[in-house]
Amino acid sequence: MTHDHAAQRRFAVDVLEKLRAAGHTAYWAGGCVRDELLGLIPKDYDVATSARPEQVRDLFGKRRTLAVGAAFGVIVVVGPREAGTVEVATFRRDADYSDGRRPDAVVFTDAEEDARRRDFTMNALFYDPTRRQVIDYVGGRDDLERKLVRAVGDARLRFQEDKLRMLRGVRMASTFGFTLDGDTRAAIEAAAHEILVVSPERIAQEVRGMFNKRGAATAVGLLLALGLARAILPEFHELSAEHQSLGLAVLELLDRHAVFDPAVVLAALLFQTPEAAATANAVLRRWRMSNDEREQVVWLVKNIAALEGAAEKKWSALQPLLAHEWGGHLVTLAEARAAATEQPLNDVKYCREKLGLPRGELDPPPLVTGDDLVRHGLKPGREFAGLLQAARSAQLDGEVRTAAEAIALVDRLRAG
Repeated sequence: MTHDHAAQRRFAVDVLEKLRAAGHTAYWAGGCVRDELLGLIPKDYDVATSARPEQVRDLFGKRRTLAVGAAFGVIVVVGPREAGTVEVATFRRDADYSDGRRPDAVVFTDAEEDARRRDFTMNALFYDPTRRQVIDYVGGRDDLERKLVRAVGDARLRFQEDKLRMLRGVRMASTFGFTLDGDTRAAIEAAAHEILVVSPERIAQEVRGMFNKRGAATAVGLLLALGLARAILPEFHELSAEHQSLGLAVLELLDRHAVFDPAVVLAALLFQTPEAAATANAVLRRWRMSNDEREQVVWLVKNIAALEGAAEKKWSALQPLLAHEWGGHLVTLAEARAAATEQPLNDVKYCREKLGLPRGELDPPPLVTGDDLVRHGLKPGREFAGLLQAARSAQLDGEVRTAAEAIALVDRLRAG
């Protein structure tokens, strides 16, 4: 559900004020503070407080709270329908991360210690919206002004605690157009090979986050430079420098045309790999992405070359691609590929013109269906699909124009 931002913000202020009225320290925390300072609209609001989880639940009531992570001090407070929810977390210090993914336990503490256990300085800021005051224990505000992604404290320790932070650092840098701090960069390079400790699902989620907004080419360049691509996407890492450069050039063009779709980006990275369709299928299975995501990437990779020479192709060969639900993405990908290799854009322009046709012209209903063939006296069997496809192709190519002509074609094909 999409929430109203003004209502979200008001509710986040209300949560803060109610905690304070009950005698607790409370601030906005993390990404919402970063986004506010960057002049962006936060997608959600988080609150950090001195109140313990049970105190938060008592204050807002059991019916309006969800104990989604009470052991880690996290309670979700449910607001009005248009405002959504606010995550309220008790100030905490994390115990050891024995698995490199999550803390073994937490210790409730104060605001400063809470800030110092966070990942990057830009995400470790607190904000008091009533006083319009930033509370900064880690130099995060200066780093925002310098457009710098810097780990809080000892960068190597931050990445030992949670390996996923390495990918998150790349996502932050590429999304905001920031630079990785030198120590942070060196720490990622040293630990990049350990990223596979993280579950495939969490890796996939970070990849989606890199590829669903501006900066995908920057993200992939950083993954290559830092050694992370060798671990999570060896199929692209092992391509020649020339093919990698082409992939990055395609991503830059997609970026320029505001195409922010992870499936298109992944197809742009994988269409040059050996046995590209099978490779794309294997990559997305490895990341445990959804069947729909996997099918889309595989379809794009498999068909990108099919648009070459489009203007000279039979319409029956081209139409199924353009009329497909992902046909527009296929043309966009082919266009970026052609532009990156300085090939003529005639085929792409032809496809764009066809995509602009009314739906009834681009994808007219078939003249005959399986039911029509049954009524004509045919028994369903293996030949059905082939006969229907032949009739459809003849229809698209203008060789038959009525149902009767399509049936006559079927009869001729059956007769030999």
